[in-house]
Amino acid sequence: MLKEILAANPNDTFARYGLAMEYAKAGDIDGALAEYRRVIEINAEYTAAYQMAGQMLASAGRNEEARQMLEGGMACARRAGNQHAESEMRGMMELLG
Repeated sequence: MLKEILAANPNDTFARYGLAMEYAKAGDIDGALAEYRRVIEINAEYTAAYQMAGQMLASAGRNEEARQMLEGGMACARRAGNQHAESEMRGMMELLG
């Protein structure tokens, strides 16, 4: 269903984010990461995409990529005034060392 929505509107960030989440749930890290990155490309202020991508990358042991994604996410969260998301990502960064 998400792919159908995206076929009609490739820039639908909500559907693309949902597809990324489905890929992540299925264990397709590279597919999920491609979709998270596409969400960010379409809408650089989509804080959740940075956060979920960073979390997924950290869980996969891809720490440097996770740090980069989380740094972008924290900057995005600051711009949006989303202190909760920024705090969560800062906590993830601390766990990465």
